[in-house]
Amino acid sequence: MGKVEVPSDKYWGAQTERSRNNFKIGPSASMPLDIVYGFAYLKKAAAYANHDLGVLEKKKRDLIAAVCDEILEGKHDDQFPLVIWQTGSGTQSNMNVNEVIANRAHEIAGNVIGEGEKTIQPNDDVNKSQSSNDTFPTGMHIAAYKKIIEVTIPGVTQLKDTLVKKSKEFKNVVKIGRTHLMDATPLTLGQEFSGYASQLEHGIKALYNTLDHLSELALGGTAVGTGLNTPKGYDVLVAQYISQFTGLPFKTAVNKFEALAAHDAIVETHGALKQLAVSLNKIANDVRMMASGPRSGIGEIIIPANEPGSSIMPGKVNPTQCEALTMVCAQVLGNDVAISVGGLQGHYELNVFKPVMASNFLQSAQLLGDACVSFEVNCVTGIEPNHEIINKLLNNSLMLVTALNPKIGYYKAAEIANTAHKNGTTLKEEAVNLGYVTAEEYDEWVRPEDMVGTLK
Repeated sequence: MGKVEVPSDKYWGAQTERSRNNFKIGPSASMPLDIVYGFAYLKKAAAYANHDLGVLEKKKRDLIAAVCDEILEGKHDDQFPLVIWQTGSGTQSNMNVNEVIANRAHEIAGNVIGEGEKTIQPNDDVNKSQSSNDTFPTGMHIAAYKKIIEVTIPGVTQLKDTLVKKSKEFKNVVKIGRTHLMDATPLTLGQEFSGYASQLEHGIKALYNTLDHLSELALGGTAVGTGLNTPKGYDVLVAQYISQFTGLPFKTAVNKFEALAAHDAIVETHGALKQLAVSLNKIANDVRMMASGPRSGIGEIIIPANEPGSSIMPGKVNPTQCEALTMVCAQVLGNDVAISVGGLQGHYELNVFKPVMASNFLQSAQLLGDACVSFEVNCVTGIEPNHEIINKLLNNSLMLVTALNPKIGYYKAAEIANTAHKNGTTLKEEAVNLGYVTAEEYDEWVRPEDMVGTLK
């Protein structure tokens, strides 16, 4: 493979440099640092497990752990230059971490990098009892689980809670409903918002339901799932250490062959992220349509005016938070396709689409969490009903005639509505003119506030 020159100010080694040279594909598509941090957790845990099982000296364990702690503190972020477009097992990224840890450990021990025998060997010590085939999926699961718990669920929950609050604030605001984008029977604005909150509640539950599978770690399976070159009990012990260091309930995978050859847990959990994206897209679209106008649209709600909406039309304000959120949703749906395709690629004992699956998953989880917070803070919190428009549209709707069905029957009620629409008159006028009800009966029977069911 030839000699490779590594920059003198870097901790990485020849395998990292070869990957930099061999995969110059979209340098902006860097391997997410969340994966690097996942590796740091597992390398530290592996060192502790190997020491406990008598195959690694305490001095080496402590040096490896010290560098891993530095990595987790963000002190070496610039030492991980590789892109996701590399070997599908993530071997180069695994070796990138091994080399950085080994060289930095050599330095911590008081030596100069490149001089003397290495204090720590990348393969024999840092990578002891491991293979890229079981370390990368372990790093994936650590990073994915942490991202869901720390970013996605808190962000979605924040938005959900505000929607619940708004549903209570708006519980008595009666408005016209719409089905097929056409007028329908009334409901309250609060009932509408309660539906949005319920969507997100179900989405959060769906995410939680996937976490047990995501908590299973491949580490201990080594090359093909058999655990070759690992001491007895290593897989269980290393998972316990990872759980201890992260504070999350990780455990060893029940079946290591599945953990290496398939990434169904990633596909499954991202499916829950896709569900959230679908829900959020619907919610954002409803908000921007209800806020459309302000004078020539629907205009039933007023959203915060955060910034000018046009470089040519003075005074125009656009639903920018809705647009940002729906673009995020589009990206998540696209990521789901890439992850689904990646999940198909488990040929025999190894899935070789790990980096792209990990990258897309982490992007989706981060984007959804961030976008929910942005949408909540800069839009939903400030939403107010436009009572004048709501009442005007409600009282002008022909679908209020539905309240007459039990009194005069569907066909007479339809005749009233069609006649009023044709003549440009009101329902009350035509109901009385056609002789089907009196003015008093109409006022008694057609009451929008009585048509919305139980107010909650």
